[in-house]
Amino acid sequence: MAAQGYAEGTTAITAADKSKLSLNFKAKNYLCCALSKREFNRVSACKSAKEIWDKLQITYEGTDKVKQTRIDILVSQYEQFKMLPNENITQMYNRFSSIEVGLSSLGKNLSDEETVRKILRSLTVSWTPKVTAIEDAHDLTKFSIDKLIGSLMAYEINMKRLSESSSKKKCTNALKVAAAPSTSSSSSSKIAGSEDSDVDEVLSKLQKILKKKKNESRMIQRKEKKEKEPVCYECRIPEHLRPDCPRLKKTGQTESPRSSTKSSKEKSWQLLGKMKRSQAQTHQAQVQRKSNICVRKFT
Repeated sequence: MAAQGYAEGTTAITAADKSKLSLNFKAKNYLCCALSKREFNRVSACKSAKEIWDKLQITYEGTDKVKQTRIDILVSQYEQFKMLPNENITQMYNRFSSIEVGLSSLGKNLSDEETVRKILRSLTVSWTPKVTAIEDAHDLTKFSIDKLIGSLMAYEINMKRLSESSSKKKCTNALKVAAAPSTSSSSSSKIAGSEDSDVDEVLSKLQKILKKKKNESRMIQRKEKKEKEPVCYECRIPEHLRPDCPRLKKTGQTESPRSSTKSSKEKSWQLLGKMKRSQAQTHQAQVQRKSNICVRKFT
């Protein structure tokens, strides 16, 4: 009755009809008890258990087209499935099993050989030695998925243990290097200190040489100035002599007896200046005469 429906208006009910009705009510009761309130409101108008089942199937699985599109999406995910770089075996298998369960729920079942080969192909490059060992040691047509996952998990645990031991060795070596005797550090510090002292000595010597050169150049400049220009002995200002000093003229002082020796020197300086002036005047006169003679000849 649940599959064929109940024909109303019949008067005679046989024992077979009663058993079908009881089975229909039991199936409806089981389905309604398993549904939520929202889903029950969807199927409350259905009269038979088959109607309830068909409606739920269309709601959650969809029509044939929807089912086929879902299968296509899961198949593409299955074909593009790869293990992520920072992913372990359990995480990878959980993602793969969700795709496999979705395909099986839509009616596309995968064999153990296909799943085993797909998982081996999806592993990263670091798993290549283990993949080759499994392919050489086992027949993949008879190798179950549970044995494969167990073997991969055992290999992963061993690799983690080896990496931890190697990292511990590196840490101990680093500590040994850090806790080495202080003689090497002291010797290196001494060498560095000696090098620094040598550099300081060189710099100090260079600074002294530069200072000497500067002082020598200043002394030379001063001597040249003194030789070129006479200096007044009264005010120590160049460009004039003591008799022409404005300070003496203001005060009205005369030369002291001590300055008699100095006056002779000053007179000699004055004579030299007059001689230089006379020589310059004679030279200019000669040049002027020669230029006048040349002009007369050409004219």
